[in-house]
Amino acid sequence: MSAFDDHKEEIEHYEQMLGAHRGRLAVTLDRVTNAMVLVGQHGVYCHSHRDPTKPTMDIQIITEELRKAKELIQSVMEDLRTERENRLRTN
Repeated sequence: MSAFDDHKEEIEHYEQMLGAHRGRLAVTLDRVTNAMVLVGQHGVYCHSHRDPTKPTMDIQIITEELRKAKELIQSVMEDLRTERENRLRTN
């Protein structure tokens, strides 16, 4: 199944609230957040041999990449919101 099928109700809800593009980005952000939670839970069990207080290097890298993806998605959502507000002000 596609993401559009799996998350149809959530997509429709956010698209209605935020518009099509920002709505889909909001659902995407939720998916990335869920992935971060799952990776974090996995990190509890997979510790580095050199530093038992830290997760293994692959989990650290995945977590950092997901964090960066969230940051980029959030910046696009903010830019879209600003563009929309500016359009509404000029009309």
